[in-house]
Amino acid sequence: MHAVAIDFETANEQRASPCSIGLAWINDGVIESVEHHYIRPPGMRFAGFNIAFHGIGPEQVEDAEEFPAVLAAIAPRLEGRTVLAHNAAFDVSVIRNTCDHYGLAYPEFDYLCTVKLAQISWPDFTSHKLNNVCAELGVAFRHHDAAEDAFACASVALAALQLHQATCVASLAEAAGISLGRLNAVGYSPCSSARPKRTR
Repeated sequence: MHAVAIDFETANEQRASPCSIGLAWINDGVIESVEHHYIRPPGMRFAGFNIAFHGIGPEQVEDAEEFPAVLAAIAPRLEGRTVLAHNAAFDVSVIRNTCDHYGLAYPEFDYLCTVKLAQISWPDFTSHKLNNVCAELGVAFRHHDAAEDAFACASVALAALQLHQATCVASLAEAAGISLGRLNAVGYSPCSSARPKRTR
C-alpha cells in the first residue's frame, strides 16, 4: 500500500484560504514519515473562529510560502499514490478552490475518503469524526493539528486495511464498496459509497 494522507487547515471560511497542510506518507502499509507545512493564505485574512479552532494566526505564516510553491513541491511526490483524507470532500475542495484562485491546473490523483471508509468498516461507532474513530481504535493524536490529523487519517486507513484483509487502496475500496474519487487537470469525480444503516 503506497498512499499519502493529507489534512488542511484554513485561515477563514473560504476554502481557498489554506494556512497549513499535514501529510502522512504510507509505504508498504507503514506510515514512514509525517510532515507539516505552513501556507501563507491569499490576503492573510484570518477569522477568529478558525484561529480558535486550530491555533494558527498570521504570526505563524507570515514567512511561509504561498500555495503555488507548496503545491509545486508536493505534487510530483503524489504520483502513483492514492490520497487519503478524513472528509475528503473538504480537503479536495481546498485544493480545487485554491488552484482556481491562483489559476493553477489541478494535480492528478485518486482519492479515498476515510469518513466513508470508517462508516462502512465500523458502522456501530457512535460518531465517525476523526477524534471519535481514533478513540475507538486506540490511536492517540492531537486533533486540529494538520500533521497529527494526517497521521490519524493514515492510521484509520491502515486499521481498515487490516480489518478487510486488503493489500492496497484499490482492494480496500473494493472490499468496502467505495468508488475512489479522482482529481485531474480538468475536473474531479467524488468518492462515493452506499453508506450502511446503523445496527443500533
